[in-house]
Amino acid sequence: MQVSETLVQNIVREVLAKMNLQQAPNNAHGVFATMEEAIAAAKAAQKTVRLMSMDQREKVISVIRRRIHEEAETFARMGVEETGMGNVGDKTLKHHLVAEKTPGTEDIRTEALSGDRGLTLVEMGPFGVIGAITPCTNPSETVLCNSIGMIAGGNTVVFNPHPAAIKTSIYAVNLINEASLEAGGPDNVACTVQKPTLDTSKVMMQSKDIQLLVATGGPGVVTTVLSSGKRGIGAGAGNPPALVDETADIPKAAEDIVNGCTFDNNLPCIAEKEIVAVDAIADQLMDEIVRNQGGVYASKEVQDALIKVVMDEKGRLNRKCVGRSAKALLEMVGVKAPAGTRVIVFEGPKEHPLISTELMMPILGMVRCKDFDEALETAVWLEHGNRHSAHIHSKNVDRITRYARAMDTAILVKNGPSYAALGFGGESICTFTIASRTGEGLTSAKTFTKARRCVMSDSLCIR
Repeated sequence: MQVSETLVQNIVREVLAKMNLQQAPNNAHGVFATMEEAIAAAKAAQKTVRLMSMDQREKVISVIRRRIHEEAETFARMGVEETGMGNVGDKTLKHHLVAEKTPGTEDIRTEALSGDRGLTLVEMGPFGVIGAITPCTNPSETVLCNSIGMIAGGNTVVFNPHPAAIKTSIYAVNLINEASLEAGGPDNVACTVQKPTLDTSKVMMQSKDIQLLVATGGPGVVTTVLSSGKRGIGAGAGNPPALVDETADIPKAAEDIVNGCTFDNNLPCIAEKEIVAVDAIADQLMDEIVRNQGGVYASKEVQDALIKVVMDEKGRLNRKCVGRSAKALLEMVGVKAPAGTRVIVFEGPKEHPLISTELMMPILGMVRCKDFDEALETAVWLEHGNRHSAHIHSKNVDRITRYARAMDTAILVKNGPSYAALGFGGESICTFTIASRTGEGLTSAKTFTKARRCVMSDSLCIR
């Protein structure tokens, strides 16, 4: 049997990852002891990147895509092992999705305005060096997705990753730079520090060489970035409701909701966090989830026990519970979960702490409403004005339209699982920085550029 060189390389990478060789970041491209060094290296690299043609940038991005496909499972295993969140199968799918559906240079377009007084071009150019803060929930996915878009726009990027996912994040940064070098680009197109802290993030936010800040995480980090005095893109919290009315295909709605809610153990911020159901179909929907979709109905006693385990008295989440499976969460409260358990379900008022709080766990509370009008009002309340994501299952176009206008979210999924919004079983782009708070919505390469107007007066108009 003849073993290919590619197979050998993949085996070596897998072994090195399992040996946690990434603990020695000095051997990785783009990793520095201080934030000042990281910024300086990214600034030097950006001088080369900004002069690269679109074709040259796309060659770098093509190699990045290929390498992500090759190492998708490695990234997935590293992320789960380091953070304890999510599951390897779904994280592997997410990395393939990043490689396939993250927009590249095709997202950068020039606008031409021609008239009697000449020709104007509006071209999208780079910010320069971008400072990015990334989460532990989707660490490598966010680093890789952001890097593709930022490099496509002619930028370089300095990351301050969540400390709980530094090994995985460094591995991603190293891959980006190896891909750039392989494609003939410069090193240090993506940079980071060996030990990210609040202090290194402050250095990044205050640096005169950082022109744009991009924060993906909780409300605290987004608020800090938006208070920095720099241009900021903030991808904050959400609490996406899934409304189901009496016109919906109930078995399909149950399947879609559970599939979306349980994907990577509910870590995606777009995932269904609670159900709002009209009374006429609420019992049928719950029955479908329990009988056919792996739902385990939690009694009042189990609900109370879960509240004490997954959050403290101030409502702050227990990080040891975020991204854990439904089976693991039930075991934490002394309940032996049956085989095939996927999601914990129950019915309660909208104020219930396991319903009104964004948990990022496969716990799915249902609020029963007398009719669509009450369900709409309830869903708006539960989303808390984050304008992030919302989902609806209905065959009534007028109701879908009312819901979309009332929710006013960056993402709205109609009659499908939440992840369809990211191109997984739906027509959309992939992004892990959904800037609902600052209005950009699903970020892509064009988000990381700024408009430049070039005017030729009284010439080049040949109409």
